[in-house]
Amino acid sequence: MVFSSLPFLFGFFALTLAVYYAVPRKFRNFVLLIFSLFFYGYGEPVFIFLMLFSILVNYVCGLLLGKLAGKGKKAKAVLVSCVVVNLALLGYFKYAGLFVSTLKYLPVFSFLPNPEIALPIGISFYTFQTMSYVIDVYKGNCKPQKNIISFGTFVALFPQLIAGPIVRYVDVEAQLSERRESMALFSNGVRLFTLGLAKKVLIANEMGIIWNELKFAGDGAGVFGHWIGILAFTLQIYFDFSGYSDMARGLGNMFGFKFIKNFDYPYISKSITEFWRRWHISLGTWFREYVYIPLGGNRKGRGRQCLNIFIVWALTGFWHGASWNFLLWGVYFGVLLTVEKFFTLKLLSKIPSAFSHIYTMFFVIVGWVIFDFASVADILRYVGGMFGLYSAGTSRDLLSFIISYLPVLCIAVFASLPVIRKIYFKLVKIKFFPVIEACAVVVILTLCTSSLVRSGYNPFLYFRF
Repeated sequence: MVFSSLPFLFGFFALTLAVYYAVPRKFRNFVLLIFSLFFYGYGEPVFIFLMLFSILVNYVCGLLLGKLAGKGKKAKAVLVSCVVVNLALLGYFKYAGLFVSTLKYLPVFSFLPNPEIALPIGISFYTFQTMSYVIDVYKGNCKPQKNIISFGTFVALFPQLIAGPIVRYVDVEAQLSERRESMALFSNGVRLFTLGLAKKVLIANEMGIIWNELKFAGDGAGVFGHWIGILAFTLQIYFDFSGYSDMARGLGNMFGFKFIKNFDYPYISKSITEFWRRWHISLGTWFREYVYIPLGGNRKGRGRQCLNIFIVWALTGFWHGASWNFLLWGVYFGVLLTVEKFFTLKLLSKIPSAFSHIYTMFFVIVGWVIFDFASVADILRYVGGMFGLYSAGTSRDLLSFIISYLPVLCIAVFASLPVIRKIYFKLVKIKFFPVIEACAVVVILTLCTSSLVRSGYNPFLYFRF
């Protein structure tokens, strides 16, 4: 859906691009803001007012913080008030249902009605972006944005609005007013977008079909089927999310923006610590800069450092969704990272890299089981199936299904490694490579379009974030 849908590709985006380049430069942020608001409110128009409210509150708070620079208590009061408003909006729309349903387990709260609150797409992303702005203005890391159109463009910009990367204001402050579009940047954007679209449509969707077939197959999946199933999901979530991030970066390039890289081949990592330096880089950066370091980081002794790590990873898990399994997932990685930091990182650096890689991928894959199943019972049942606690053998029908998908599974594993990038940089030296590359882009876009036309299966894993 969204970027990988035909109406977006050949309708909304084509029109936005045409209008953007047709108007004088001084009106281009306005064009992006209007089209971004339309994009955001297309499914639920009422959420446009939520977005406008968020823009206005953070814009005004930024101006106030600029005027109150050096006036400690007053400035801090404005900052705290703004952060509370942002978190209150996020908490209400994303977590109210979870907290009420949890409270209802207690007899005294059983009378509470179940709130039916629609989740605004991308609210976790743009809430974190607006908070980064007011915090950085308060710290003096950037000046308050006086042009509300430019600020609104930063908050609502549709390429990265719904699936990241989380763009900090300090990283795009100059680009909002001084960016210069170019043919080279536009061409790079087309390549990046095509790469991301291929990841999503040609690989992630196929991995999703495997996972959906094996996820609840039960005893019939056997040990082999359980491992193939979660391997498929491991690849699906990577190609889905990194694909959308690449598409966002590519779209940004086409409009003159340069967004940070959000994924750096995380599945080649040789420790959990390295994995989280390569996976969802913008989220890790945000929590480090705005939570971990302000809490004291590693400056107040080991005990406090451990507490800070657990706070950060509990919040990281909970950021991903309104379900307790995400909190469990965050704590799971918090434990692993703490153990590595104080005990195992030195050992991992000394053993053969193959073993450290197997260790990392084992815990990452088990982590994806926790991530995808909302019920603890389902998590334990699936992990048990991975280790043959119920049935070791795979049924003939499922085995045939798995074998039929083995070629695309192997391609997905290969594509998750930096081998293709190395080949690409060697091919760049070929004299007629630009022509070859242009033809490859056309072929890939044609394949993706054909796949979207033929298949109704096009899930968006990060819709709930």
